[in-house]
This record gives sequence, structure tokens and C-alpha cells, in this order.
Amino acid sequence: MLKDANPMKNAETHAGEALRGLLEKIPILQVKGIDTEAVSSDWAPDLIVQLLVDGRPHQLVCEYKSNGQPRYARSALLELLNYVAHRAPRATPVFIAPYISPAVRQLCEEKGVGYLDLAGNARIAFGGVFIERMVADKPAAQQRELKSLFRPKSAQVLRAMLREPGRAWRVTELSETSGVSLGHVSNVRTGLIDREWAHTSGDGLVLSAPNALLDAWRDSYTTPTGERLGFYTPLHGSTLETAARSALRADSGPGRAAFASFSAAQWLSPYARTGTHYFFADDEGLRKLQAALKLSPSSKGENVIITVPKDSGLLADTVEPAPGAVCTSPVQTYLDLSIAGERGAEAADHLRQERLSWPQ
Repeated sequence: MLKDANPMKNAETHAGEALRGLLEKIPILQVKGIDTEAVSSDWAPDLIVQLLVDGRPHQLVCEYKSNGQPRYARSALLELLNYVAHRAPRATPVFIAPYISPAVRQLCEEKGVGYLDLAGNARIAFGGVFIERMVADKPAAQQRELKSLFRPKSAQVLRAMLREPGRAWRVTELSETSGVSLGHVSNVRTGLIDREWAHTSGDGLVLSAPNALLDAWRDSYTTPTGERLGFYTPLHGSTLETAARSALRADSGPGRAAFASFSAAQWLSPYARTGTHYFFADDEGLRKLQAALKLSPSSKGENVIITVPKDSGLLADTVEPAPGAVCTSPVQTYLDLSIAGERGAEAADHLRQERLSWPQ
């Protein structure tokens, strides 16, 4: 039973109940009690589970964290392992959190620590007992938290960092470069550090896992919000290319536009041509492209797709591999290709190998 003399916080109570519910489903296990350690100056686990395993006593020592991100999980695992090594060598350490990501689950397995999250994922092994349960969906709160890291304002910070993944950034520098407020940059900084995608050095914030960051961004990426317009152009080949580059040049007048998706990839890392040409543009940039490419609206047979995105940062994050060939950045092009069907995924993989390869 949970000791009434030292009641746990609500979250820890739920953790104890979830653990009990999991263990009681195993026929050879009998839960004799779930106790909390008395408060002391020394570190102690939040829960100690007294078990009978087919009649033999066994202990689980458990640490609960309200945040299961790698930054917090790693310290909890170290404390658990230290406690077991010095005070309960025959016990099994278990990490508990509201949600434990696949990366943290792998870390637990590598360290020999069991885990349980309140979403239903679990892996606990000791003696002849092996419990493993996987839940397909992330909790809604976790999905919202991750998506917030890739929303337009945050994405401007991430794109700046991924352009120079080895650079150490001060918060003020990131704010100035990305055009995002100091407070928002600080939130992104916290999110990156919590997931161990970045770390702090004496010189500032440095990406430590750009590949993991880009993987997570790709997996949660959706089509940018905005107006998607289909047109037909009678221009082809080098004539179309020359006209487009003339319209995209910075000195061609007000308005911004850029090659995007497959069209940007042809300049950044050629892989497979398509019969359709893709652009991002603001309203003035759209008018320039309409005039330069002799575009006419088309509900069928469109060969030019122009997206006018709500996120102006997409048009600020561009590269120019050749005069006038203004393209969405390699990161943005990769993300757009990744959701463009099977051929897009193949082109995205090629682009990543050529332009977005960083040391693991």
C-alpha cells in the first residue's frame, strides 16, 4: 500500500497506480506494497515496490519525472543506477514519466533500466519476468509540444541554426539573425536542450544532434499554410529557366519568389526532373512570375504551381546557387520533398546525402 504518512503528489500517485496495474496483470507477481522513501538529505527513489515473484521477494526502485525528455531522463537514470549499486544491488531500477520517447526508451535499455510511461509504454525485465508494451500514438500534449517547436516562428530559429550547425549561438544573435523575439528564442533553446538536440558551451548554444532534429521535423512536417495556385505556361526548357531567373533576381523589383520543392532540388542536388515547376512567392513575387512566365490560370494541365505562404520566413530562408536561381534553402527543400510522394521522398534522401550530411 502507499504509505499514508508520506503521501505522494498526485502525479506520483498516478505513477504508482499505473505501475501496480501493470504488475498485477502478471500471474506470477504479487504486489506486497508500494512505498515512498522518507524525505532526507540523500537522494532516494520516489517509489519502492515490494514484490513476490513466484513466492520470492524482489524490489523495484522507481524514479518519477514530470518531464521525460532526455535531459531529465539521463540524470534520473544515473541516480537510479547509483542507488541500486550502493544500496539495493538486487533491485531493478525503473524510470517513470508521463511520456517516454523512443530515444529515451533506447537509453533506458542501454543502461539496463526499466521504464513505464503514463501513455502505456513499458519495458521491465528481471529474473524470469519480461514485460513490454508499446503504444502507437503519442499523447496529444506531447504532439502539441513537439509541433510548437516547428511552428513558423520557431522554425525561423531552427533554419538559422541548421545553416551553421557547428556554430555556437548567443540568444541575442539568434534573435537578430532569425528575426524572432528573445523570449521565443529562449523557448526554442529550452526545447532543444531538453531533447538533447543542442547543448550549451562557453560560447553559446550549439546543435549536438542536427540529424535527430531534422528527422523529428520531417516526421511532423505538413504542407505550409497558404494559397496554392495552379497555372499553365507555354514556356519550356531554357526559355522558361531564363525567364524565371530574371523574375527571381533581387534587383527585378519589389516582391520575393523562389524555386521550391522539385524545382529547387534541380539547382541544389539534381535527382529527377518533373513536368511541373514549383515556386514560393509573396503577392508581388506572384505577379512578377505571372508576367515573366506568361502564366494563365489552369484547373487542368497545370505545369506551374505557386504557393503564397502565410509564413514569410520561408521566403527569407533562401540560397542562390546561380545568378537569379533563388531557391528555398536545402533544409526547407528537403522538408517539402519529404511530403511530395514516393518520388519526392527519393529526391529528399538524395538531397540530404548531398547537402545535409552532418557527423552523427
